[in-house]
Amino acid sequence: MVDTQVMPDTATPMTFPSLNRAYNTVFRPGDLTVGLVVPLDAHHGNPVPDMTRHIERAQMADELGFAALWLRDVPFNVPSFGDAGQMFDPFVYLGMLSGLTRNISLGIASIILPLRHPAHVAKAAASADQLSGGRLLLGVASGDRPEEYPALGMSFPDRGARFRESLAYIRAMSAEYPTHTGDHGTLNGSMDMLPKPVNGRVPILITGGSQQNPEWVASHGDGWMTYPRDIASQAQVVKDYRSRGANTGADTKPVMQSLYVDLVAEVEAEPTPIHLGFRSGVAFLKTYLRSLRDHGINHVALNLRFNNADIEETMRHLADEVLPEFPTEMSMR
Repeated sequence: MVDTQVMPDTATPMTFPSLNRAYNTVFRPGDLTVGLVVPLDAHHGNPVPDMTRHIERAQMADELGFAALWLRDVPFNVPSFGDAGQMFDPFVYLGMLSGLTRNISLGIASIILPLRHPAHVAKAAASADQLSGGRLLLGVASGDRPEEYPALGMSFPDRGARFRESLAYIRAMSAEYPTHTGDHGTLNGSMDMLPKPVNGRVPILITGGSQQNPEWVASHGDGWMTYPRDIASQAQVVKDYRSRGANTGADTKPVMQSLYVDLVAEVEAEPTPIHLGFRSGVAFLKTYLRSLRDHGINHVALNLRFNNADIEETMRHLADEVLPEFPTEMSMR
């Protein structure tokens, strides 16, 4: 997981599509930007975070120049899962953050499409995109907590089919007076959804496999969210993703990943593994991020849940030591 000794792939893509302010800022070919996962709280083994300073910390992340804040869609606090996310509904929270931040991109990682009607997702996403001035990134997933499905009258085994149909419905809703027929209902062109996304389309990032085959994932999203792996493995899956996209005639698209970190005060501290990440000094973190960038990862969303230092001090430390090497266009102005 923490090995960085792999030769980079020098075949760097030349362009990504231009979709909205967030997409164009967070994702740049050959570059890597750094974001943070909400809640900005070290709640360790407690599934429920302390949200006391959640607004102050979100605004602080914006002011410090982080590329994105990532919210999560966790409808229920499932004890076996052990994570309640940021507790607030992501779309409600996005509305608040849209008005209280200026530059930072606002992402969802990820909306569980089979548990929501796609008309509601499309309207909420377009609203958040408009309210934030094009700062929305919409991650989507099929879901991985079986306990939630019966609570909403849904079947867990067929969630992959509903995921595909939901995505098609959401895409259709971006058009004026859309038409679409599927299991979620019929749009016959007689009525329209308002508002529309800022540039006519909300960027949609597919998470993991989402119960689909790899070729479908590579061709249907505007980018891909994946999980941390050792560098060699991550380099290969990024290469495979982009190769599949090229084989289907799709544009070259960005890839992002999450990473749990516990940043210690000793700059040169060597890494030790933690859940889906590592504990280390800032020197190794920068080395690791460089290696990810060299192998095609375009954005890393850092999760501070297991951080042992003060969260706000860690955010400042990251801003001082890491962001200058991995800046966004906004932070360079």
